[in-house]
Amino acid sequence: MTRGKRTQAPKLEVQLLREGIVESVHQVEATVSDRKGRILLLAGNSEATAFVRSALKPFQALAVISTGTIERYDLTDKDLAIICSSHQGTIEQSRQVFNVLWRADIEPSALQCPIPPGKESRLQYNCSGKHAGMLAVCQQRNWQLNTYLRHSSPVQKLILSKVSELLEMPGEELISARDDCGAPTYLMPISKMALLYAQLASGDRLDLERIVRAMTHYPEMVAGDGAFDTELMRLSEGLLVSKSGAEGIQCIGRVGEGMGLAIKVLDGAKRAKYAVAIHLLKQLGWITPAISESLSEKFAILSDRKRLEVMGELTVV
Repeated sequence: MTRGKRTQAPKLEVQLLREGIVESVHQVEATVSDRKGRILLLAGNSEATAFVRSALKPFQALAVISTGTIERYDLTDKDLAIICSSHQGTIEQSRQVFNVLWRADIEPSALQCPIPPGKESRLQYNCSGKHAGMLAVCQQRNWQLNTYLRHSSPVQKLILSKVSELLEMPGEELISARDDCGAPTYLMPISKMALLYAQLASGDRLDLERIVRAMTHYPEMVAGDGAFDTELMRLSEGLLVSKSGAEGIQCIGRVGEGMGLAIKVLDGAKRAKYAVAIHLLKQLGWITPAISESLSEKFAILSDRKRLEVMGELTVV
């Protein structure tokens, strides 16, 4: 549902400047939605589709909550945060993934995500927390562990039903494909990604509220020191919930206000999505000038010779 008929506006542009001279340019689309799916602001085409990638993880975690898995295995908010994460494979993060499996009496060998290059264990893979959560649900429900990544697996059907419920659309209308970790991800309009994060941040549902609490209380589990999601949630002190996805996806929710921001960099550049997020959060008034400056020093000023500059603004619908 949109307010009015407008779904397009000028795209944003991110310029990489080398000593003040434009060297590269990225184009970006972004949408702000409320929890009822009304588009409030946009840049580019809000109905353009993209794979949501790892920005889906907080909603995949709903399977852990809705089945009682979290209570059955006495999982903590820290465990829930690592289930929602795209982590860096640190010792602390890998141990947290192991803790989820250990509590559910599952061997790490059951993980079907890849072993990262140069690493020794699947526990170190950035999606291992999500996989551990899916396995824990299967264990709790006596579903097969070795087929948990298949579209036909009950845990994947459950996740799809939760996502389609939030989007208020039939699950079969969502096109799926395999993410790099092997789990299904879904193609959807940018406006739908913004809607998901508006609902995540609305405070209207206890299950989503618990996920937000876990992510904002343990931001170091969600990504890691120096990573955008972790630094933004730390600096905003629980006012924003943030999750990146590959290929230029960035989603952010304004906690307690039921507003979601979704960003897609058309060429998939990671550096561009962070610069745009800072630019738009400042425009929206969701971060203070001090937070904007701190984030810009880390994610927009790339070196003493290179920096990123965002051109354009969100347009009111």
